[in-house]
Amino acid sequence: MAFATVWNYCVPLTIITVACLVRTAHCQAVQAENVTVLEGGTAQISCRLQNYDGSIVVIQNPRRQTLFFNGTRALKDDRFQMVLFTPRLVRIELTNVSVFDEGGYFCQLYTDATHHQVATLSVLVPPETPTVDVKQEAVEGGEVELTCVSPRSKPAATLRWMRNGREIPGVVSQQDNGKTFSVSSTIRIPVERKDNGAALSCEAFHPALGTQRRVRHYRLDVYFAPTVRIVPPSGILREGDSLSLTCSVSGNPLPRNIQWSKINDTLPERAEISGPTFQISRLSQSHNGTYLCQAQNNFGRAADHYTLLVYDNVSVTTTVPPTPTSTQPLTSHPATQTLLTRSVALDPKDPGAVVETHSAVPYAVIGGVLALLVFTVICVLIVTIWCSVRQKGSYLTHEASGLDEHGEVQEAFLNGNDASQGKKEYLL
Repeated sequence: MAFATVWNYCVPLTIITVACLVRTAHCQAVQAENVTVLEGGTAQISCRLQNYDGSIVVIQNPRRQTLFFNGTRALKDDRFQMVLFTPRLVRIELTNVSVFDEGGYFCQLYTDATHHQVATLSVLVPPETPTVDVKQEAVEGGEVELTCVSPRSKPAATLRWMRNGREIPGVVSQQDNGKTFSVSSTIRIPVERKDNGAALSCEAFHPALGTQRRVRHYRLDVYFAPTVRIVPPSGILREGDSLSLTCSVSGNPLPRNIQWSKINDTLPERAEISGPTFQISRLSQSHNGTYLCQAQNNFGRAADHYTLLVYDNVSVTTTVPPTPTSTQPLTSHPATQTLLTRSVALDPKDPGAVVETHSAVPYAVIGGVLALLVFTVICVLIVTIWCSVRQKGSYLTHEASGLDEHGEVQEAFLNGNDASQGKKEYLL
């Protein structure tokens, strides 16, 4: 009785153990591999079978829709293709993958029990080249706000601002768009005139790009008021010469209209204007005066002026030493010193208004030279007259002495005496 009881107990236990071993074998009957692919690429989903006995194999998408039933297409989606179906390996291919295809794909084997494994499909979305948005115009002395935007990536891209090899810290924000992310990085930097044309770049990093990066280059466009400078000619200008003035203008935006005028007068009839160039042929003293060049853009205006002095066509032999001042430099000339000057005097509140114009004509030096010449001439005349009077007096004295001796000789001759004896007697 005891043996029967043990036998009755052991037999069911053995059956259960074998069933568990068989069940364990069935649990490993299907194996699946996870897949990671770039959006737009091709994914291959594989299901490995162990001890396949011809049972039914079903592959389903993440929404549990049947894609293939024993190698036969069940879902009308041409992007899915059965590329391999063997007793050991079943493989399907998905082309033009999108983020909506992401998820778990079920490999199911139907025997006396249902066995399945899940192959997870992960889709990476690399960022496109980011864009740069400018909130407002960059004006000299102000501040500019730049935003670098990567509108779509998965996972979220990393953005970095760079200038001259150095990173500029930015304020980063991220937005979840469901399957993808949008990322932005904003910087605020002060700008001056020297920053116009400065190169910046926004770089996007992402696991799908590896060591590569997507870069957007940007050049600062700084707006500023114009500056004006008249380039004067060299040397003295005389009647009959030609005058050519060039108005050098800078600014952003660059002024297109340059205006030439003459202060308190109209421009000469022979004046020719071609953009920044002002010319007058065959100068005369009637052209003397101050000429003004003005330029303007949306951010301000500026002006510069030039004082013209035309001399008579007379050669000058005296070299006048230069008398430079702190505000009005003189232009040197091989024979003389030029008296044409230029200066800029603009009202700080109104950069185009002329405040004062000075001249550096050395009239005192010229008057001194003329006085010296007159004094020299007078001295020469006095010396000449004095020498002439002295020579005339000496001549009259010698002439009178000669007449006395001649009379004595004549008297001796008439008396018949020896001249020498008569002279001696006369002396005694």
